[in-house]
Amino acid sequence: MPHRPARPLPPEPSTTPASPRPALEPAITPMAFVQAIALAYERRGLSPAAALAQAQIAPSSLHDASARITAWQMERISGAAMQELDDEALGWFSRRLPWGSYGMLARASLSAPSLGVALKRWCRHHGLIADDIMLRLSVSGDTALLAITEQRDLGALREFCLVSVLRNILGVACWLIDSRIPLLGAQFPFSAPPHRDVYAVLFSGPTAFDTAPAGLRFDARYLALPLRRDERALQQMLERALPLTVLPYRRDRLLVQRVRQALAANPAQTHSAQALAALVHVSPRTLHRQLKEEGASLQALKDEVRRARALELLLRTRRPIKQVAEAAGFQNEKSFMRAFKTWTGQSPAEFRRGGQGLDSSA
Repeated sequence: MPHRPARPLPPEPSTTPASPRPALEPAITPMAFVQAIALAYERRGLSPAAALAQAQIAPSSLHDASARITAWQMERISGAAMQELDDEALGWFSRRLPWGSYGMLARASLSAPSLGVALKRWCRHHGLIADDIMLRLSVSGDTALLAITEQRDLGALREFCLVSVLRNILGVACWLIDSRIPLLGAQFPFSAPPHRDVYAVLFSGPTAFDTAPAGLRFDARYLALPLRRDERALQQMLERALPLTVLPYRRDRLLVQRVRQALAANPAQTHSAQALAALVHVSPRTLHRQLKEEGASLQALKDEVRRARALELLLRTRRPIKQVAEAAGFQNEKSFMRAFKTWTGQSPAEFRRGGQGLDSSA
């Protein structure tokens, strides 16, 4: 399972041996993020040489804006820099965030009854330790927005700061509920950088630039999910938080609900797994695998949604059988009648004749 290149929740001091460098790992993370770390050193009058050496990054490559590094290298240089600078924010803010600051935020959120409460706590407490930015969680309809309001000019570290803070809180949110949180979109208030392609790896869903405020949009139903972590799990995560919070989670605890919703809302566009997968923002292979992990199947969910829709239309309307078949998501009347007979032991016409509550106005 590939790492995603970003600087997530910083680990607390640990004696855990450094992880070996993975073989043949793709270099995706842009050198711009390493340059931002080097700038943080420069502002403190320090040299990043030791951190670069630990990450096996040649100092000369800092001048190559097109260069890329691996997730392992980003983990190594970030961890080294946080310790050397004693700043888990790596120079983003007007005051340092001492070692353990983000671990403290995670611990303060751990006792929340739901993800929504945990994220609100995180946002509030983040403002107490760094007032250069303000994090806010809001809900509009069925969409949640995690947004950043900039309270001062972040200067040359702006992109690195906004990207890292959002990847950080998204990684923590996924970890807290042990689930993927597929994004409906990400947005940033700056122009698309030369390395804009990496944003498709950092954030699922479309990314919009020149759009304020910086933020992430996702299905608000994830906010109601209970937390699945305890203090022991937190301690284990903090030992190596940098890679753990950027792993793309396989499990999506709302996938079954999201598939049901997509099937019900788009009966004419969900005949194939490929079309349905596109609606829920996963690949067809991932769709089948994750449904299996949740003890469900695509065909069973299709049958469940189509059957409910067909029964409703037959009982409550006078629509012709052909129109009922189409509205229920069938491509033709014959396949609908065959499926309906399997479900009920009756033909649609027989079921309607024996039904009650017919609404003649529909």
